Amino acid sequence: MRAIQQPCEVTHLTPDGTPKVIRWAGRTYHLTQVLDQYRAGGRWWLGEPSRDCWVIQCGPVTMEVHRLDEKEGAHPHGWFLARMQD
Repeated sequence: MRAIQQPCEVTHLTPDGTPKVIRWAGRTYHLTQVLDQYRAGGRWWLGEPSRDCWVIQCGPVTMEVHRLDEKEGAHPHGWFLARMQD
């Protein structure tokens, strides 16, 4: 997977909060399978917030999408695309 580390837009969620429709770089990706889900603590010494993370399949594309915990100064959208393999 290649590192992306850019904001993305999540427009739909499953009932349990998993990102279902992701928009990034002018493209729309639809969830087909959840491969993994975990919680990461963030680098506290750099002031990073904790986050929920999903590794998901969107057709032929595998994505790792993170949702940052709400915190002053956190990413404005809360969601970002960490890694992607297409």
